[in-house]
Amino acid sequence: MVPVVPDPGVLHPFPEQPRVVLLKPLVTSPLIEVGEYSYYDDPEDPTAFETRNVLYHYGPERLVIGRFCAFAQGVRFVMNGANHRMDGPSTFPFPIMGGAWAEHFDLLSGLPGRGDTVVGHDVWLGYRTTVMPGVRIGNGAIVAAGSVVTSDIPDYAIAGGNPAKVVRMRYEEDEVARLLAVAWWDWPVEHLTRHLRTVMSGSVEELEAAAPRP
Repeated sequence: MVPVVPDPGVLHPFPEQPRVVLLKPLVTSPLIEVGEYSYYDDPEDPTAFETRNVLYHYGPERLVIGRFCAFAQGVRFVMNGANHRMDGPSTFPFPIMGGAWAEHFDLLSGLPGRGDTVVGHDVWLGYRTTVMPGVRIGNGAIVAAGSVVTSDIPDYAIAGGNPAKVVRMRYEEDEVARLLAVAWWDWPVEHLTRHLRTVMSGSVEELEAAAPRP
C-alpha cells in the first residue's frame, strides 16, 4: 500500500496555521532555488518572504535552499546587493539617487561579491537569524536564535552568536560522513514516509539500515 504523503505544492501545509508557508510554491524569483518541504513561519506575513526576508537581491548571485529546512520568524538573508564601495573616502552610493549623480553608476558596478548563498538540506535557522552574503550552511546544521552568520557553518554543526561560531557538533566526524552518504532527504518520499520514525529519532546505524536499496 502506497502511503499518503503531504503535497509539497501546497502553500499552507497547515490550513489552520496560515503563519506557515512552504517556500517552493511561494517563490517566483529565478535567483532563488528552494527544495521541497522547506518552510517559513511568521505570524505577520510569511507570503512576503521574497521581499521581507531576502534583502538587496539585485543579482546575479543566487540564494539556494535545500529540502526540509525550517526557518523561524524573522530569518533574513542579506545578499550581495547590499555591498558598498570601501576603497575611497565615502561609502555612500551616490549614483542610485539619480540626477547628475547617476552618470557615475560605473562606480557601483563590479563591486566584489562572495558568490551564491547556500543553505543545505535539513537546516534549522532560529528566530531572527541573519545570514550574510555568500556563506554556506551545511546539511543538518542548526543556527541559534538571533545569530549573524558571516562565515560557513559545517554539516551537522550547532552554531550561534554574532558572528556565529560552532558551539558543538551534533555527531562525530565519521558519523557525519555516513549521514551525508545516506542522504535521507533524497529518498523517494513514499519510502521516507515509511521510515519517518527512524529519520526523526533513530541512530545512524538504523538510518543506514532503512535506506532504499538500489
